[in-house]
Amino acid sequence: MTAVRACAIVAGIAVASSARGDTPAAPAAAPPGGPPTAPAAAPPSDPPAARSNTPAAPAPSAARSDPPALAPGKPSDDDGEPRLSLPTEADRDAWQTSGFRLGLGLAYGRLAGLRGAPSGRLIGATVRIGLRLDRSWSLVASFQYAVASQSGGLSGLRFAGTLDPTWHITPSLSVAFGLGFGGIVEGSTGRMDAAPLPDTIDTSYTFPSARTPIASCSGVGVAGLARLEWAYVLGPRSQTSVSLEAIGQWTGCVDDTNRVEPDTGTAIVRRQWWPHAGATLGWSIAWR
Repeated sequence: MTAVRACAIVAGIAVASSARGDTPAAPAAAPPGGPPTAPAAAPPSDPPAARSNTPAAPAPSAARSDPPALAPGKPSDDDGEPRLSLPTEADRDAWQTSGFRLGLGLAYGRLAGLRGAPSGRLIGATVRIGLRLDRSWSLVASFQYAVASQSGGLSGLRFAGTLDPTWHITPSLSVAFGLGFGGIVEGSTGRMDAAPLPDTIDTSYTFPSARTPIASCSGVGVAGLARLEWAYVLGPRSQTSVSLEAIGQWTGCVDDTNRVEPDTGTAIVRRQWWPHAGATLGWSIAWR
């Protein structure tokens, strides 16, 4: 009975020692009358160096999100940064230098007949070829081709070509005066013809006035213009402009009777001079 108690005591001491871990178990007492019991081996433990040099794992921390850095404030600038869609000062200066110019445009206006000559509305195109001489002057050749139409009035093509010295008052505003040729080409107009009629004359005839215009006019004469123009630079190679023109024309109309003089064999024609004045509003784009 005494031996059983001694064994229970040794087992309890061994369980307590294993629970403590680093505390070595006390040697079990030998039961009375039995052989001495060997002390229990201590459980292996890490060397001190390994325990002291092993870094502790960092404690987890919540992820931090820093706010995005804000761009520094932009200093105010009255002119702003250059933009590709806007012309620069260098572009404007380039258009004031000497060189070749080419322009295409549209024109709308009216040609009013004087002293009985027929009138008509003008819709057409313009072509300008010129040279910029310096900052103040240009020399431009202008050509206009327009359809002239009105019930009972002009019905045909009006054309003109002038040489226009141009004074540039400012980089945008200019004034031009031109002189050259102008003409009218008509087909069938439906107008009443003027007397004498073609089949009633045996020689060429010139009407004293245009009070009663002939039925169809084909001829050329002198033309002039005065132009006020405002231009806007689009870039280093192009600019656009609007213009107002006052025009005048003196046309020598010729109506061929399809007959010849019996003595000389020359064609019998009727002639009539038509004076006109008018104005056109134009838009154009030019390149350099």
